[in-house]
Amino acid sequence: MTKLTVTVLDTTGIQDYVFGSNRLRENIGASYLVSQTTKEWAETALQDLGKELNQKVHIPTRDSLHQIYIGNENVAAEIVYAGGGNTVLLFANFEYAKCFTKILTKRILQEAPGLNIVVVHNKEFEFHKGEFKKTLNQLLEKDLAKKKRERVASAPLLGLGVTAACQSTQLPAVNNSEGYVDADEEDIYLISRESEAKLKAVPNANQRLIEKFAGTFNSDIYEFPYRTDYLGRSEGESSYVAIVHADGNGMGNRFQKCGEGKSDEEAIVEMRKLSFSVEDAGINALKKVLEIIYASIENGEITGKIGNFNLKKSKKGKYYLPFRPLVYGGDDVIFVCEGRLGLELATIYLREFEKQQDIEGQPLNLTARAGICIVKTHYPFARAYQIVEELYGTAKKFIREERVRLGLDEDGNYYCSTLDWHFAASGLMGSLGEIRQREYEVSAGKLTMRPIRLKEHDSDDDQWRTWANFINVVQYFNGYFDDIEGNEPWKDRRNKIIALREILRQGAYKTEQFMKAYGIKQLPPFLQVHNLQEQGWCIQGEQYYCGYFDAIEAMDFYIGLKGDNNEHL
Repeated sequence: MTKLTVTVLDTTGIQDYVFGSNRLRENIGASYLVSQTTKEWAETALQDLGKELNQKVHIPTRDSLHQIYIGNENVAAEIVYAGGGNTVLLFANFEYAKCFTKILTKRILQEAPGLNIVVVHNKEFEFHKGEFKKTLNQLLEKDLAKKKRERVASAPLLGLGVTAACQSTQLPAVNNSEGYVDADEEDIYLISRESEAKLKAVPNANQRLIEKFAGTFNSDIYEFPYRTDYLGRSEGESSYVAIVHADGNGMGNRFQKCGEGKSDEEAIVEMRKLSFSVEDAGINALKKVLEIIYASIENGEITGKIGNFNLKKSKKGKYYLPFRPLVYGGDDVIFVCEGRLGLELATIYLREFEKQQDIEGQPLNLTARAGICIVKTHYPFARAYQIVEELYGTAKKFIREERVRLGLDEDGNYYCSTLDWHFAASGLMGSLGEIRQREYEVSAGKLTMRPIRLKEHDSDDDQWRTWANFINVVQYFNGYFDDIEGNEPWKDRRNKIIALREILRQGAYKTEQFMKAYGIKQLPPFLQVHNLQEQGWCIQGEQYYCGYFDAIEAMDFYIGLKGDNNEHL
């Protein structure tokens, strides 16, 4: 009889840790430290445990994911998988699990101050008896959630009256940023231990990023930016940054069900396959995004012909790319980019994520939701990310609404890729719900069609809130196409479009009158919903929606990229 201990690692308060600073360089370092905690540092702690006990440990690779050594003599521990937001390990006994936790948490305290980790163990279960999945699901569903709820929030030691405060964390300063930033380009400021640890991690974070995306762009000419100012702003014309957070749909359920009904050994192998596959899916989708950006720069789409981007040069003489991944390596992805690229890059990512295959070449059938917030370049980063969280929350809620609308709510397994966004041209006052109620709800109904689906459902004849419809209208208004049925093209008719935006606030009747007065026979076409072209408004369910307000608002915040034959949906 072999009895083992299961251990689950998870980080908590990641968003506050990564985005608690308004400085991109600190966000970069913080993200790197988070990724290290449950991956490389966990592996190193496991190796240190093996040396301390003079026993073997197994850290699976792609070549050894079918091999399971735990339960054999002189094998102290083994990683089951690292993915889906968790790291799962097996130990020969409970004491080994506690020893490992001490090694890992000590390093976190020393090298990533301020980062919190949650660890749960089960005392023991009998291996080879089909109890592994049951035990693990118990830890993930109940014990881990309970531990997070009951965790006593850390109370950092604050300074005395004579202590200077860190400008990022407001904790006692222990140093200044000189030596960590480009002193001739950035102000030197006071930093705490937490901020110093983040800044120290930046070179390693950048090296990791370059290695992950090697071959997708010419690294002799381009490099990733460290500041939002370097994302490609056009002086005097456009100075916005987009923050994009995309997260896979139903991944927790997928990991929970993975390996059910199989032996313990088979379940472990299946979970490893899924973990490696999801990690590859996120990276490959981001690589495609970067490939399209690079191709668009090289063929002039971004620099000069359309975007008039000002790609800033670094001290090394390289151009900064208008894009920087912050969190990557799984289904949970966060990146920043030049503001006018936010919607396009988010959509490219979602589309490429859906195409990904597992490590055996079979379709993964993945979907994701994304939140995109476009703000002024120097707007407080942490505040903007709060809106991003709310946006991908509304995108997630929209999936549930679509499930019900399509009559697919019985098992809750229907998912579709969705996105929601917000343009904060003049700042952010209140929560997303308060902003939308204040600025986008009128007596006629809702001015926004957001959130929207990436694609329409195959059997749905009533779906018009899709990316294809939205971007089609944006392109009509921007003059990419001649208008329909003899209307004058919308290009160079800016005043007419702005007037239309204001009249849309007054509802369908006023919009019809406006169109007659201006001789507009029809507005840009919408698939599935024809009366939108005649009135600008339509009803879905019991709610009236405007189909054109979002597109008009997006005109100045959108640049489409063709890249290497990138096609709109």
